[in-house]
Amino acid sequence: MLLRRLLFLLAFVLPLPCIAEVQTSNTSMRIENKIRRLDGVELAPDQVALKVEQLMAAAKVTGLGVSVISKGGVVYQRAFGMADAEHDRPLREDSVMYAASFTKAMFASLLVQLEEEDVVDLDMPIEKLLPKPLSDYEKYADLAGDDRWKNITPRMLLSHTSGLPNWRWTEPGEKLAIYFTPGQRYAYSGEGINLLQFVLEVGLKLNVGDLMRERVFQPYDMQRTSMTWQPEHAAEIALGHDEKGVVLGHKQRSSARAAGSADSSLVDMAKFMRGMVRRDGITKTQFKNMFEPQIRIRSRSQFPTMRTDTTTRDDAIGLSYGLGWGVLKSPYGKAFFKSGHDDGWQNYMIGFPDKKTAIVLMSNSSNAESIFKYLLAELIGDKYSPTEWDGYVPYDQKASQ
Repeated sequence: MLLRRLLFLLAFVLPLPCIAEVQTSNTSMRIENKIRRLDGVELAPDQVALKVEQLMAAAKVTGLGVSVISKGGVVYQRAFGMADAEHDRPLREDSVMYAASFTKAMFASLLVQLEEEDVVDLDMPIEKLLPKPLSDYEKYADLAGDDRWKNITPRMLLSHTSGLPNWRWTEPGEKLAIYFTPGQRYAYSGEGINLLQFVLEVGLKLNVGDLMRERVFQPYDMQRTSMTWQPEHAAEIALGHDEKGVVLGHKQRSSARAAGSADSSLVDMAKFMRGMVRRDGITKTQFKNMFEPQIRIRSRSQFPTMRTDTTTRDDAIGLSYGLGWGVLKSPYGKAFFKSGHDDGWQNYMIGFPDKKTAIVLMSNSSNAESIFKYLLAELIGDKYSPTEWDGYVPYDQKASQ
């Protein structure tokens, strides 16, 4: 293991062939090709634009970026609406937006690289990766007296099976606790992803911010993607908007958080997603490890995370979680997906690697999720994304709830 880690550190000095092989374009131009959906239906660019604009108007979505990948190429990419409604500043394909939990998917792509290089053993309990007990660190002192943390592994943290809540500040007394035996079931946990970052940085002396830039953003030429706020992007930022269209702003995050600190753009996230469905810059082993189902999901909804009621509703798609991504089955093969959500920001992406088809949706509006189900079905023929489990209530059904 020590030798492997030394070789890993040398990789920052020596050139990395896998990085040079990834050829991407820095253009944010509108791409006017025919869009072929999963079901073979072809759409012209003006048909896509009309549908998107109709849905945005009906649901009062401030701004939305749409990128469609077909046969491994970006065939449609366009930004609609406003980056800043208060000042009538239009959203652009290269506007810097909040990536939210898209960060977790990018972080997972880093972890499978480190695993294959034997830098990190995903099945080694974190107890063995830290120099002292987890509860001895002030940030995790709440776990003193609960030795179940010793059984948590990086794999559990990436697959959201650690038993930790999404965020401690939503829990009674804002205290961190383990709510079920680690590995027992799925429960989405931002705390778990940040704990894995803590283990990497404190236990293995790795800098996650630097690694994300060198191992993920640079290889895919993601020039406007960063784990922390970059002042040089100030002129291109989009601002978040609430349900009424009121500007919420854009937080200037000063520290890297694997659970969701990244800023990005539609152009950059399309480059990343294209790389995933084409398997560019990712080995067969890394791809398999990231998208292999780790835990079957039968929860009725993803949030609140600790709900215990179950359903068979999603059995037809075999809803599961891999490492950092949700995974499902469809008539077009396996698919992997990731959502991102915060006040004023709503994102979703899904890829069907057997068809080399994907879509990236990024919005600076708290209303965007209400049209995601329709956009997925209309633009790529995706009727399999677990939108009900994700909590996406269509705009034209909200009044009846």
